[in-house]
Amino acid sequence: MDESPGWDAIDAALRSVYGDLEPKHWATIHKWMLGGPDPLDGISAYPRTDPVPHWHMVSYGMSELYEKESENPDESGWGFEFTFRLVRNPEDETPPVWAASMLQNLARYVFNSGNWFEPGHHMNVNGPIAADRDDSDIRAITFVVDPELGEIATPHGSLQFLQVVGLATEEYEAVRQWNSEALMDVLAPHLPLFVTDLDRRSLLADPGVARAVREGLERDGSSSGMQFVSTAHWDRGPDGTTIKLGALQAPAIADSLRGRLPFGRELTLRTEDTALTFVPADEFAIEEPDDGRLAIGVPSGALDDLVATLQPTAARRPVPSLPGLTVEIVPTHMKDQYGEETGEVVG
Repeated sequence: MDESPGWDAIDAALRSVYGDLEPKHWATIHKWMLGGPDPLDGISAYPRTDPVPHWHMVSYGMSELYEKESENPDESGWGFEFTFRLVRNPEDETPPVWAASMLQNLARYVFNSGNWFEPGHHMNVNGPIAADRDDSDIRAITFVVDPELGEIATPHGSLQFLQVVGLATEEYEAVRQWNSEALMDVLAPHLPLFVTDLDRRSLLADPGVARAVREGLERDGSSSGMQFVSTAHWDRGPDGTTIKLGALQAPAIADSLRGRLPFGRELTLRTEDTALTFVPADEFAIEEPDDGRLAIGVPSGALDDLVATLQPTAARRPVPSLPGLTVEIVPTHMKDQYGEETGEVVG
């Protein structure tokens, strides 16, 4: 009896691309199911020379490798495995450990939070994706379906190979205001197989790319209707309502509001226990249902005033055209990849 049919299905998909080429492989000694710190049971890295030299890394552990445990018969585990393509010096024989650690950190986030990733999702990693590369402008990631591996069927259900792609700071700003999948379509001719290069700069420096992004943003607005944030709280009293937002995420919220409300779309900021929603409206209104939510109706003429309060510095700022509404920006205490505070504060 096959003891790891899910693992074997991943191996079969990789053989269709790499044949009998042996990858470099990291194996987890103390498995997550036995109380270990790393959710992924293994990560393989294949050395590539085309279309540019790179490492092609693939995870084992987001899907059901051994037995069927979930109740969903159509998907294996979380329904995906991570992949990551990283530019490689042709002389390098060993893939970088930081890249494997990044995949473990993403897996740990999913297992701990219950929030999974899908194509088009994106996140700011609050620094270079390789911690020791302060000179790198690749400081955010998005997710695409791996262009070679795609989706496969396994004995435990289907899974997608979900590729992590590094984004430059300006590109991530475009994602927040527009649409990750549309942006990746624009960037694809400049990023063969979406290989991440820590040394590259923003592709929006190319006039053609910048024009396509600008036209798309003006045409489509933002497709991101929800942001997970560290702070989205409020106090209500007889003199009005104060909403509290984190300094680190304030600029991203401002970008998203401009990409959503003028197009008739709401934006929700969600924490572990609250949800704050900005709704396009004819008149200013605040509603607070008894379910941990607050909804703020924002007329189009008040959007500029609201956005102007979303600066990355701690302060209390009233919104002149929304009487009684105050935005309080609070400092954000930065955390490392393990969720521990680093001592660095934004705001």
